[in-house]
Amino acid sequence: MQKREIPNISQPSSLYRAQGKMRFYLYKLQETMAGHSKWANIQHRKGRQDAKRGKLWTKIIREITVAARAGGADPDANPRLRMAWDKATAANMPKDNIQRAITRGAGGADGANYDEIRYEGYGVGGAAVVVDCMTDNRTRTVADVRHAFSKNGGNLGQEGSVAFMFTHCGQFVFAPGTSEDTVMEVALDAGADDVVTDEEGVIEVTCATTAFAAVRDALQAKGLVPEMAGIVMKPNNEVELSGDDTIKMQKLLDALEALDDVQEVYTNAVMDEQD
Repeated sequence: MQKREIPNISQPSSLYRAQGKMRFYLYKLQETMAGHSKWANIQHRKGRQDAKRGKLWTKIIREITVAARAGGADPDANPRLRMAWDKATAANMPKDNIQRAITRGAGGADGANYDEIRYEGYGVGGAAVVVDCMTDNRTRTVADVRHAFSKNGGNLGQEGSVAFMFTHCGQFVFAPGTSEDTVMEVALDAGADDVVTDEEGVIEVTCATTAFAAVRDALQAKGLVPEMAGIVMKPNNEVELSGDDTIKMQKLLDALEALDDVQEVYTNAVMDEQD
């Protein structure tokens, strides 16, 4: 596969792909800041996550518990648990906390029984929003999600109303200065679908969800550690917002992300930088 250059465009918080723009659509990377590059945005977001570490740990523990319950307690035999374990390690969670969550999920201890629920809706300007939750109380969660939408100019939709606008895939993001040739060779050999580098030197790898573990392991074996890695919902199209619409949409996304039961928020909104 030939390397493809990314068009030089004006939105520094976006990642781009040949034949169309591409963002790292996991909402945790989507905040915009005037005067900062995309890479500065990523670093800033990670700093905010550190500041909210207690809440982040709570969400990761739920993820570990559900993964262990679904696929067993062995991370080597349970790719989803392995990914949650890696996320916990990156968040500096103590190993004892991780092990307790695995034990609870695998049935070795009493605890809450979390269900996975996906909600879909529309934000400002008709932008699509997907909200993935883990909850022990569906009634509470749907009420909280509906309230966040309605209070911030959005609408909670029916199941299937926007999910078809996204592609479920694996994604890795590497810092500027990482060897593009090495990443490309290793990732593609391991089964990745594409490797794209933007004008700042940020490298983005995409793959099928079934290839995520193989690509991750191959990259790690070569000492290639991504800044961000995960299985995400990537939009198939974009809705560009500006001015007040950007501010309103950001408030909606922030409100959803702040909910205790929400694990991830995805959107196809592309927002202008704000002063």
